[in-house]
Amino acid sequence: MKINIIKAEINDAKRIAPLFDQYRQFYRQPSDLSAAENFLTERLSNNESIVYFAEDDQNNILGFTQLYPCFSSVSVCSKLILNDLFVEESARGLGIAKLLIEAAKGCALERGDKRLSLQTATDNLIAQKFYSKMDFHLVEDFVQYSLTIIE
Repeated sequence: MKINIIKAEINDAKRIAPLFDQYRQFYRQPSDLSAAENFLTERLSNNESIVYFAEDDQNNILGFTQLYPCFSSVSVCSKLILNDLFVEESARGLGIAKLLIEAAKGCALERGDKRLSLQTATDNLIAQKFYSKMDFHLVEDFVQYSLTIIE
């Protein structure tokens, strides 16, 4: 099976949305296909994120990653946050996540970003092992906090 990695455009949001909805459900969010599509469309329309998706030779979308450009004040540089990475369960083990990470690295290099950062759930040991294999390094000098503004 041939896998193509494609940089998403606005009109791809509708096709990516079902997989994005599955990703959200993986993190215990209720299914909401309309919200998933609207969110992706908005991010892409406003150039607020960069999305790559994996497509097989039958045009099935098998995975995606979403990157958010941001800055580091301390390092005085631009960087990308690899916010989302998801591969459809039936397509896992085919190297799709690796291809998506390689696309993200290429994007960061092309943009001149100094760093590609991510976080994953503490209990997602499979992802942690994968990221280590992909040369990501665990950052142990920081603790993350979050403040809910709107419920």
